[in-house]
Amino acid sequence: MAEEKKIGFQERRACVRFKIPGATVNYFFMSSLPLFKNKEGEAFCPLYDLSRGGVRFFSKKEILVDTHLELEIQIPGESVPLKMKGRVRWIAPYEGKNYHFQIGVQFFPYGEGKDQNYPGNLVKIIALEQKYLEKPSPEGEDEFII
Repeated sequence: MAEEKKIGFQERRACVRFKIPGATVNYFFMSSLPLFKNKEGEAFCPLYDLSRGGVRFFSKKEILVDTHLELEIQIPGESVPLKMKGRVRWIAPYEGKNYHFQIGVQFFPYGEGKDQNYPGNLVKIIALEQKYLEKPSPEGEDEFII
């Protein structure tokens, strides 16, 4: 029966997801007013996985679907965080010790426009994909107590 479900399942994601051990996400709510910089959000959320199209991370706080976020992805060994913009596509409960939600964010398109992501970030994500896709983290081992 489980195999029947797997046969009928079709992966909808176009991008490969990969894990970066020790990476974290800081997120901030985007403001619709250009002069108002809202720095309300959460810091040091453990990153679960990343792709060219989005990110999944753990959060202590619930975030509404369709909320627009500014993300700072902290990668171990990198001095500057990867700054991305996107919107929450889904949220799921998570039964962790410190984090109670999984958050799925789809990145806004890459380009030079106001609410687009810097195209150089795509190049950076592709380089990270090549680096970390070949080195999967050991099964059952978490870097964080989540």
